[in-house]
Amino acid sequence: MSIDTKRFKDKLNEKSPGINIVPLLDVIFTIMIFLLVMLSQTSMDVPDHYSQDQVSAKPTSSSGTSEYYLIPLNNLQHVTVNGVDYSKYIRGDSIAVHTRVMDEGKIEMDSSTGTINIQAPPDLVDKAVKAPASG
Repeated sequence: MSIDTKRFKDKLNEKSPGINIVPLLDVIFTIMIFLLVMLSQTSMDVPDHYSQDQVSAKPTSSSGTSEYYLIPLNNLQHVTVNGVDYSKYIRGDSIAVHTRVMDEGKIEMDSSTGTINIQAPPDLVDKAVKAPASG
């Protein structure tokens, strides 16, 4: 029995070589998804060179003894506490607000007019705001 090599050669000459790119695309997309997932992960560890005050803006009993938050607002012009003007305490577009006022009261900031309106608990009205400490 003889092998028909002429028919096999003719068959090879008739076919054009084809490249199937579907497996290539599968690999590329798999790598892209892997990279996107890996790059989107953020570390929840706090670097050692940051203090607790730099990680959280809110003072806690373990991070210090501060009773006031510094509230900056660009072009701060007017501060009211329960309707009373306390604008005299503004220093460098900032005001210091008592921590209990932040937790128990209401603060409305409007950067377009440069105003801060504070609703403080009745027992904190006299010490709700103060001038920020310099330095």
